[in-house]
Amino acid sequence: MTEPAGRAIHERQRRVPGQHEARQQRPALRPGVELLVGGKDNFQADRAVGDQFEQLYPDITVVARSSRAFLKRAVTFLATEAGIRQFLDVGTGMPTAENTHQVAQAAAPEARIVYVDNDPLVLVHARALLTGTPEGVTEYVDADLRDPAAILKAASRTTLDLSQPTGLILMNILGHVPDLDEAVVIVRHLVGALPSGSYLVTADGTNVIDGPAFEEAIAVWNANAPLSYHLRHPDDLSRFLTGMEVVEPGLVPCSQWRPLTDASPKELRLVDEYGAVARKP
Repeated sequence: MTEPAGRAIHERQRRVPGQHEARQQRPALRPGVELLVGGKDNFQADRAVGDQFEQLYPDITVVARSSRAFLKRAVTFLATEAGIRQFLDVGTGMPTAENTHQVAQAAAPEARIVYVDNDPLVLVHARALLTGTPEGVTEYVDADLRDPAAILKAASRTTLDLSQPTGLILMNILGHVPDLDEAVVIVRHLVGALPSGSYLVTADGTNVIDGPAFEEAIAVWNANAPLSYHLRHPDDLSRFLTGMEVVEPGLVPCSQWRPLTDASPKELRLVDEYGAVARKP
């Protein structure tokens, strides 16, 4: 970390090669989230799948917006109350509104953010992610969730100081790991490399509120995308938080995590995506 934090952002734009260059083209968007919250780079193929998804499960728009609002509140909490100044966002997906760097740098302009994804379409549009404050740093890393060691090495090469508290963001990404035990190992590897005082922000789709309808729509998604997604019970998601101090109100539907005081009944509606914020002791 030898470069001054004030260096112009365009000088900071980097692509760190990953180990998975030969990748199959696939719909770039995760089920429901970027596709339905107003992302500016939705492609025709993605929209066709999204339309079918939404016909089967109209409430996906509510889930998606609740998920994005949860991320905003969680990152704001980290950047303000928790004093976090660097963030590692793994599986960021396509640019949408109020990305992690925009929220973090609105509260702390000097915040440093590394986004991680291995989708070639995301890479094409990475420039949109790499527009931050002059005081801060925003970087894109091309790496695979299943290789946490490579993620940590690339993220700490120039932008993050992983000896300092870090906010780890894992939003709607662990559901792409079919085996729960493998997903738990990945989380433990990433969290294990961070110091005390770091935080994990995580959320994924569940099957306890609108289970059958959501599962039918997910089956359509999985039939059209080589990268499948797996809904899980909240008890399974809680394994990602083992050994951490879970911030109140705990692992809850995203709409219920510290909602704004003026939140509408629609915004407070229970959704089939559970999220949590947890501190590493």
